[in-house]
Amino acid sequence: MNKKIFKLINLWLPVVIWMTFIFFLSSIPNLQSGLEKIYDLVLRKIAHLLEYGILFLLLSRPLNKSLKWAIFISIFYSILDEFHQNFVPGRNMALADVCFDSAGILLGYWWKIKNKFCVAKS
Repeated sequence: MNKKIFKLINLWLPVVIWMTFIFFLSSIPNLQSGLEKIYDLVLRKIAHLLEYGILFLLLSRPLNKSLKWAIFISIFYSILDEFHQNFVPGRNMALADVCFDSAGILLGYWWKIKNKFCVAKS
């Protein structure tokens, strides 16, 4: 296989798989953890932070020279995901979730920048 094609697949396939995973979770009607209501809420918000923090980090690999594009695409996908949930029974569109997703993206950005400088010092 051509090295460029292999590199392209290596960089973008994890992004596509992760976006598909997020879409799959958003497609589950009435998704519940089975925990008490407050714990379910906390679990959901942590999941939003992690899902989109990971999405940003995956996007930052192929878009390394332009992290602002990784941020933009991650937030755009978050908005699309919330819009999609509006059509899933038992789910709804929530601006608060986009805010949690964005916070996860910023945490991913912080992680990326922090580790970039740590590696450079070594």
